[in-house]
Amino acid sequence: MRQTIRGLVVSFLAALVAASPAIAQTVKIGFITTLSGPQGIIGEHMKNSVELALDHLGRKVGGLDVEVIYGDDQVNPDVGKRLADEMLKKHRVHFVSGVIWSNVMLAVAPTVTQAGTFMIGTNAGPNELAGKMCHELFFTTSWQNDQTPEAMGKYMSDRGITGVYAMAPDYAAGKDAIAGFKRYFRGKVVAEVYTKLGAQDYQAEISQLRAAKPKAVFVFYPGSMGIQFLRQYDQAELRERIPVFSVYTVDEISLLTLKEAAEGQWETRYWSPDLKNEANQRYVADFRKKYGKAPVFYGAQSYDGIMLIDSAVRAVNGDLSNKKGMIAAMRKADYRSLRGKYTYNVNHFPIQNFYLLKAVPGSSGELEMQIQRTVFENHKDAYYQECGMKW
Repeated sequence: MRQTIRGLVVSFLAALVAASPAIAQTVKIGFITTLSGPQGIIGEHMKNSVELALDHLGRKVGGLDVEVIYGDDQVNPDVGKRLADEMLKKHRVHFVSGVIWSNVMLAVAPTVTQAGTFMIGTNAGPNELAGKMCHELFFTTSWQNDQTPEAMGKYMSDRGITGVYAMAPDYAAGKDAIAGFKRYFRGKVVAEVYTKLGAQDYQAEISQLRAAKPKAVFVFYPGSMGIQFLRQYDQAELRERIPVFSVYTVDEISLLTLKEAAEGQWETRYWSPDLKNEANQRYVADFRKKYGKAPVFYGAQSYDGIMLIDSAVRAVNGDLSNKKGMIAAMRKADYRSLRGKYTYNVNHFPIQNFYLLKAVPGSSGELEMQIQRTVFENHKDAYYQECGMKW
């Protein structure tokens, strides 16, 4: 009789456990970025913003303990894919996030989503992932690559500028950038020049540009590429003769090095440190306090990525097996984004505002990027209709 009762109790408890949702004790997030080489400063900003987001969440995500595993992709798609595989199989992460470079993202995102794991991008937005390769487990807290250049193309068209020389690195995002620029620029593009990804010497290209005698230049050169291009362009004494309009080239990282070589530079962006909302003002102040410098958009997007994950885990009460519930929660973008309120398109890319910024002296006398006006309101990317998701 005792054995029978004991057997019934054991069976009952086993059935109860099986019927209960599997609540994880720790949320595991794999965060892939670039932490070495000339572009490592970008990854440092992203990592620092992840850590600040966790500080603001009390070192919890969705109320659960959290572990973040960082990986350095070295700007190499093969390394990025290997890191993703390791995070999935060895660390058994629930989310993979980060990724600066579009060629790396195109290797990482399918690896993650095909394994049934969430990929939360916080920078790269290649057109393929917004269109035919969209996936219910892929979300981004940044933008689709074309969108920011589209805003600059519109601004330059509104100014009646024509005869533009366009330049970008020769990789997925560079091609998206120029495609986006041309989509809204109505003037003449006199040349499209693609340079080696990561190049630091632009003397030959600047000589060719000078010989072409364009009326203006449009460039997309993130990180150290932008610093070197603009420094060499300034040294060539062309800034006053042929103005440069850029995207993701002059930012809170490059301003520290470029200084007066960037004064008056125009950029378009979806985010800026001077956006007036409570969450952003707290982020900027606390980032400065913790790290002694201004944050940059790479970091703002990464902070938002952690907050998006937190909103999803919280919505399902920590049940990380409830992926449909987390997808539904993330589609609502129900968290306090640093850009202010935004919505998700069917492809899980943000519908958001884009602004014109200018590098001007701030109250401290140092140059800073400040919003001049709104170029687009609630701007959708150009590829969402190619996405097969319906919701």
